[in-house]
Amino acid sequence: MWALIFERLWFIRTEHKEDVREAVSYWQRREETSSWNAQMMRQRIISEVGLRLTQNMSFIKTLISLLPLLGLLGTVTGMVQVFEAMTYSGGNARSMAAGVSAATIPTMSGMVATLSGVLANTFLSSKVAKEETLMEDSLAME
Repeated sequence: MWALIFERLWFIRTEHKEDVREAVSYWQRREETSSWNAQMMRQRIISEVGLRLTQNMSFIKTLISLLPLLGLLGTVTGMVQVFEAMTYSGGNARSMAAGVSAATIPTMSGMVATLSGVLANTFLSSKVAKEETLMEDSLAME
């Protein structure tokens, strides 16, 4: 997830700027920018640049949704250890402590990863929306 988030941030800082430059250059070379055909061409340019800009955003959101489930899977594994300890040693608290720890740590890790992913995704989504708006504004119609 973090690799994809950093890739998107890197893309916005580097390659996206070049995409915008090329699109603006293409638009400014057009002789006519006010007809219906020109409007459709402008929309196509904005869509193509926007597609590259939003690439992998849905996948990042999906990964963020799956992280709590992975934490719960670790919780289940830890609880199985607790029940095994209860089976072999009765109600001995020391033997159950390792299982409780094994149940707590993955849950906490899953939630920390999810919350940090949500924050990063919110930041990234607002950055993408801002870049899309700037792109639309840079292709002025006459």
